[in-house]
Amino acid sequence: MVEIVGSATMENTNGKVAQLSVKQGEPTLVPPAEETEKGLYFLSNLDQNIAVIVRTIYCFKSDEKGNEKVGEVIKDALRKVLVHYYPLAGRLTISAEGKLIVDCTGEGAVFVEAEANCNMEEIGDITKPDPDTLGKLVYDIPGAKNILEMPPLVAQVTKFQCGGFVLGLCMNHCMFDGIGAMEFVNSWGETARGLPLAIPPFTDRTILKGRIPPKIEYLHQEFAEIEDKSRTRDLYKDELLYRSFCFDAEKLEKLKKMAMKDGSLDKCTTFEAISAFVWRARTRALNMLPDQQTKLLFAVDGRPKFNPPLPKGYFGNGIVLTNSICQAGELLEKPFSHGVGLIQDAIKMVTDSYMRSAIDYFEVTRARPSLSSTLLITTWSRLPFHTTDFGWGEPVLSGPVALPEKEVILFLSHGKERKSINVLMGLPASAMKTFQELMQV
Repeated sequence: MVEIVGSATMENTNGKVAQLSVKQGEPTLVPPAEETEKGLYFLSNLDQNIAVIVRTIYCFKSDEKGNEKVGEVIKDALRKVLVHYYPLAGRLTISAEGKLIVDCTGEGAVFVEAEANCNMEEIGDITKPDPDTLGKLVYDIPGAKNILEMPPLVAQVTKFQCGGFVLGLCMNHCMFDGIGAMEFVNSWGETARGLPLAIPPFTDRTILKGRIPPKIEYLHQEFAEIEDKSRTRDLYKDELLYRSFCFDAEKLEKLKKMAMKDGSLDKCTTFEAISAFVWRARTRALNMLPDQQTKLLFAVDGRPKFNPPLPKGYFGNGIVLTNSICQAGELLEKPFSHGVGLIQDAIKMVTDSYMRSAIDYFEVTRARPSLSSTLLITTWSRLPFHTTDFGWGEPVLSGPVALPEKEVILFLSHGKERKSINVLMGLPASAMKTFQELMQV
């Protein structure tokens, strides 16, 4: 079930170990195909506090069609789709209020064509983050010291000898959350196939402006700094191991039954059960003291929860972080259903007034969520990664290049019918051994 990832080498079919070697061409700028709006483009407070770089890859291979023209096709479609998504052709800058804003210069996204020295299947298992190998499939701006020096969108198309290709994207989370990013990539694919956009972007983010005067109506403990009484920071000086754990439909069902067993819950979703299970196991593996507070952070899609709901195609972050804080002892000693209940309460907390309050809280404090003694769960298992099609069919595989922070755990859907969930994470070697034992359901 578990393999260690982290080496940049891969086993060939003949058993020889090869190094993935990628030859990158010169980067070019791809501006929108038509004149687009210029000037400053507003980013909401929900965009501001997750301005991290997200790198993803999509692997394509068609039996009918080789990869000779793929660079041209994807680049040409990018030009056209940027007319709709024009802020992606601009550059990030700082506004007069000291916040991130986009200067819509129209200079364009960065595009690179590359060639790999092997067949696509030789990259190995991309369902586990492996920055050394997978990082070669995404172009990094040389010498960029911070996000202001990185364009909002950088794309690399890598052709493989088997006729397959990989699209590697480097995007800033302040431009969109997972749902928005998927809608963009799917629109790009539709454009490449000569189709109109199924979901045109709604670009006005001022609908999420803070209130005047600001109204902070909740505690917003997602920003709370927790004291590391258990000295877990010391554990992290050890080597980090990255692993992936697969929960198939049967295991997920078992977890839900475990949560419902004592009759204290009426219902339990897959997300709630697996999140509580992983939160408890990680807390135990990191050997937290019973009175150590531990925080779980995760994003909830606010699109349907705003009043009125956000418009279809909202191009921007519509997610809000919610949290649950409790003592490690309470989480581990009380029944499994208690942990699930804490997560259910955190989800219920997300209402229109909670989200508006979070927007105003950032306006007043400019705080970033704190990750001390925290587990941050990112769920990609509900994102339709498999629907992207540039004319070579749906991706054979897709996923992230790396985990953004050591406190982040990623849920990805897995398998043909996407009924299984892959849990990707990194832990210090000493803690990983315990965590692995606790993963047996």
